[in-house]
Amino acid sequence: MLIYKILLPGEWADFQAAGRFDGSPFDRNSGFIHCSSRSQLPATAARVFGDQPRLVVVALDTSLLGGALRWEDAPNGGPFPHVYAALPATAVVGVYPVDGATRVDDEVPTA
Repeated sequence: MLIYKILLPGEWADFQAAGRFDGSPFDRNSGFIHCSSRSQLPATAARVFGDQPRLVVVALDTSLLGGALRWEDAPNGGPFPHVYAALPATAVVGVYPVDGATRVDDEVPTA
C-alpha cells in the first residue's frame, strides 16, 4: 500500500541530501509526519499548500514504515496516515513534481 507526503521543493532537496525526512516545522510541532492516502491528496494539497507554485509529492511504501505508521482520525476528513518516525529514503517509491496544489490530482498517478 502507498501513502503520500507533500513537500516543498526545498524539503525534497533536504530529504534527498539527508536520506531521510524528519518533518516540516508543522510535522515536528504535531509530533508526527502528516501524510495522505491517494484519495486525500487533492484536498490536503489545497488546504495546506494552496498558495505554493511548486510541490513535490512522494509516494511511500507503507510496508517499509513498520510500526511508525498509524491511521488516526482527523477533524478534516477521517483517518489519515501519520508517521511517528523520520521517513527513510528507502521507503520512497515514486516522486512527482507538481505545478501547484490544483494539479495534484492530474500529476500524481493513482495506484
